[in-house]
Order: sequence, then structure tokens, then C-alpha cells
Amino acid sequence: MVRHVLLYGAALAALALLVEWLDWRHATRELSTSLYILAVALLFAALGIWLGNRLTPRPRSADFVRNERALAELGISPRECEVLELLAAGHANKVIARQLAISPNTVKTHLARLFEKLGAENRTQAIGKARALELLP
Repeated sequence: MVRHVLLYGAALAALALLVEWLDWRHATRELSTSLYILAVALLFAALGIWLGNRLTPRPRSADFVRNERALAELGISPRECEVLELLAAGHANKVIARQLAISPNTVKTHLARLFEKLGAENRTQAIGKARALELLP
């Protein structure tokens, strides 16, 4: 008895699979353009999600550790490091000079040396390169 039930069940499953396969072939012929557009849209949506995930910057951890090795290799002094931190905070040369109790010309000298050591042409490039080297939080 169990053998007959399994045999009829397998036959019914095979027929149902055949009907679904025929329906799929009919649908793909009739709706082929829509299915291709859907497939391309899903592909681009998945690519967009993946790229967004890869390109979105991750928040840095609260415990920042400065890359002392890069500081030593570049020859950046502690005073230049202070100037770089204030520069990254968005302060003008005069404000940096007041906070560090040095002249604005000294700030310009420190900045020129920082640009040279980091291989930057302007403030934005210097800050970007310093962050990439983990010199700034």
C-alpha cells in the first residue's frame, strides 16, 4: 500500500513539475523582455548596495592611536603635529598662532614644511593624506 502511495505521489509530482516547466517556458516567451529588464534591475540594485557598502566610510573607534612610525618616517615634529591638528579642526593661521603662542609667520613655515613632508599642495590634501596615514583622528 505504501509503495502505491509513493508511486502515485512521485508521478503526481513529476506531472506538476512538467506543468510548471511548460508554464515557465510560455511565460518566458511571452514576458521575456520584462524578465530581462527585471534581471538587469536586480543586478544593478545588488551592485549599488554592494558599492554603497564598500564606499561608505566606517566610523572610527573612540580610542585613536596615532601612527608613530609614519610620523618618524616623514620627520614630522610634535609642534608640526599640533599645527596639523588645529589645521584639521578648521582654524585659520592667526587662530593657530594665538593658540600655540607663536607668530603667524611661524605657522606658515610649519604648514609649508608639512605640505612638503606630506606631498600636499593645499590644506585639504594635507589633511586627507594625514588621515590616510592615521596621523589625525
